Amino acid sequence: MVKYFTQVTNCDHMEEFPVKLNVIIGSTRPSRRGPLVGRWFADLAGQQGRFEVELVDLAEYRLPLLDEAEHPRLQRYEHAHTKRWSASVAAADAYVFVTPEYDYFPPATLVNAIQVLAREWAYKPAGFVSYGGISGGLRAAQQLRLLISSLSVYPLPQVVPLPQFEQYLDDAGVFRPTKPVVDGAVGMLDELHKWAVALETMRKPG
Repeated sequence: MVKYFTQVTNCDHMEEFPVKLNVIIGSTRPSRRGPLVGRWFADLAGQQGRFEVELVDLAEYRLPLLDEAEHPRLQRYEHAHTKRWSASVAAADAYVFVTPEYDYFPPATLVNAIQVLAREWAYKPAGFVSYGGISGGLRAAQQLRLLISSLSVYPLPQVVPLPQFEQYLDDAGVFRPTKPVVDGAVGMLDELHKWAVALETMRKPG
């Protein structure tokens, strides 16, 4: 994982800073493109000066398929990998899921990572950066929106889709987003920050 620490220079945001943002790379396939997109988005979010950004790669957690005996709402985890994942999710105030679309659906690894936990997600906003073929991964993002809303996560209506993903790669394989993509991402970050601040009181204990 990579952490991006930013310094606030705009005093208007001083009382609201920092919003801890986890950018989660959802695919673990060896041939995945998620890290290219995730690093770009984490860099962009860090440049906004309103977030403490952490790039979270699911591949590093190696979460088995639902291997905890107790219901996740009880938070009685037996395994070290679950406890580590729980700590990462709980520490964030907001999330951005970077997801491809596999068979019109998000990766099973990402669905599993979400369902392993419960309370850690609650009362936080989430955005989506999706990539794929002609749909740009929008169908995967829509399925994730339905899933996380059941965990009291507020899914932003804004999505940053990347249709025909290969068009954004230069000859060296470097991800080069277009201006509309960057503008859409900045707009989504603006909304993410508003909702993270607005939901802060609901995340406080008691």
